[in-house]
Amino acid sequence: MFKQVFKLKNILEKSLVFFILILISGCYSFKGIAIPADVNTYYIENFKNNAPQAPGDINQRFSEALRLKIRNESRLTYNESAPDIEFSGSVSGFRLTPEAPQAGNTVALNKVEIIVSVDFKNNKDEAKSWKKQFSFFRTFASDQDFVSIQDGLINEIFKQLLENIFNDAFTGW
Repeated sequence: MFKQVFKLKNILEKSLVFFILILISGCYSFKGIAIPADVNTYYIENFKNNAPQAPGDINQRFSEALRLKIRNESRLTYNESAPDIEFSGSVSGFRLTPEAPQAGNTVALNKVEIIVSVDFKNNKDEAKSWKKQFSFFRTFASDQDFVSIQDGLINEIFKQLLENIFNDAFTGW
């Protein structure tokens, strides 16, 4: 009799865990993308470089990174002639500033910040269009050569900027 009760308890515990997992997975989407069914195409105009201190190709790199993000993480297809949604804008800021002062008029860290102005146009529902600025930064040790780590820092910053733009455009968070 003890074996039967133990077996029944074990089955109930496993069933409860299974039920909770199913319930949780049904209520939460890991990506949370909410693209209306009638939105099928996108277009990204080449962003402008309005930040004189930025590398000369930063706008093209950002535009291509945004195209790649949307192509890889949504069902939308690229269309230049009559897109359902459009992105345009500019890299409006690129700042390299000293941070964390220390004794002897030196700094321990430097900060690089990128600011991107984005115009999101929803041609299917104008009420969902917006214009926003996004910024993100990374710090690095002041004894590091900025030129040698610049591309890696820019890629890290782009990754977060793209995630924020993607979320604002497609998740409604």
